[in-house]
Parts: sequence; structure tokens; C-alpha cells
Amino acid sequence: MSATHHILLVDDDQMLRDALAEQLALYDEFKVSAAPNASASLKAVQAERIDLVVMDVGLPDMDGREAVKLMRKNGFKGPVVMLTGQGSDADTVLGLEAGANDYVVKPFKFAVLLARIRAHLRQYEASEDAIFQVGPYTFHPGSKLLVSAKGSKTKLTEKETAILRFLYRAGRKPIARETLLQEVWGYNSQVTTHTLETHIYRLRQKIEPDPANARLLVTDAGGYRLNP
Repeated sequence: MSATHHILLVDDDQMLRDALAEQLALYDEFKVSAAPNASASLKAVQAERIDLVVMDVGLPDMDGREAVKLMRKNGFKGPVVMLTGQGSDADTVLGLEAGANDYVVKPFKFAVLLARIRAHLRQYEASEDAIFQVGPYTFHPGSKLLVSAKGSKTKLTEKETAILRFLYRAGRKPIARETLLQEVWGYNSQVTTHTLETHIYRLRQKIEPDPANARLLVTDAGGYRLNP
């Protein structure tokens, strides 16, 4: 994963919250926010784009599982990893039924939590519910939409969506034209680099303020890359 993922840590234990935030912040792939209770976490996921929530079960104002239910009801689609001091099967089932994706039992090793976070982010990015930030746009590949900061929507074609999604996953690494052709069109001998260049041209018309001077979808090293 090469793009920055916004993680929300929800725990009333400030020492644990600060320690996790400090450890996650060591990785460039993460942006970290924190909340001390359920109410603050619910406001946070409504106010900005959160990619994954790490949620404690025992919060002072509400059971963490109830908070997850409310997040799901309000439309949050990202992964939720629950932290709990109770490791029973019944406790795990309650959390999963509330809408959590995983359970990590305290005390835990940071490396274990990190691996779970990365695994769920990978799964989420491959799902139809995934939402990405591409420059000034929120990218919804499942609905083939780009939404600007002002809320205006730009409809993408299936191929434009596939191109943008593949380039996003590559981060800032340039992708060769031949690789993009293979990934988006498959082994179709009828498709040439001219076809790809036509789609790139049309995509730039939709996403670039000045398509002739591309700043977001740029040509680089015999291929293309995103400047997210």
C-alpha cells in the first residue's frame, strides 16, 4: 500500500491511545487521528474521510460495539478493528454482529495490530465499498464517480475507473503503458497504446483544471502516474 490511510483510534486510555498513535505515525502510509469516547468517534467519521477505525469495546459513554452499529447505520463502510479485554467467543460474535471486521484482545503486540490493520485495508481497497482520495477528489470506484470538495460529481467510464484505480494503488510510481494495457484490457491483441492514450486524454479532460498541463495524472518514464 503506498497511499496515505487515515486511521481513527478510539480508546479512553490516553496512554494506550498516545502510544498507538506514536507508533503508527512512524509509518508514512498512515495519518492518525484519535478520539477518547464513542461520541467523538461518531463525529469524526462524519466530519472527514476515515479509512479504518480501531475501536475499544469499553468506552465511558457507550459500548464500542454500539458505536460501531451507529457508524454502520450512518454509512461508514471502512474496516473496524475492535480492541477488547474479553477474548471469549461470545464477545467476538457480538462485535462482529455489530459490524466490526476483526477483534484484537488486550494485551497485544503492536506488530499484530499493524498486520491486521494492513490486511483489512488491502481487503477494503479491493472491495466495491472502497473510497479513495485522488487529488482534490473523492474517488468512488464502485459507483464510478469522482466527487469534488464542493460536492460536484463526475461520472467515469468502466475503463477510466480501472485506470484510475490501478494508478492509485501504485502510489507515485510510474506505470508503463504496456502494464496498464494488460491490467485494464487484459490480453486483447486488438487493443493498442493509442487506445490507452485516448482514454488518458478523456480522463484528463474530466479531472484536470488544465488538461494540456496535467498536474494530477502525469506522463512519466514511458507511462503514467498519479500525483495524489
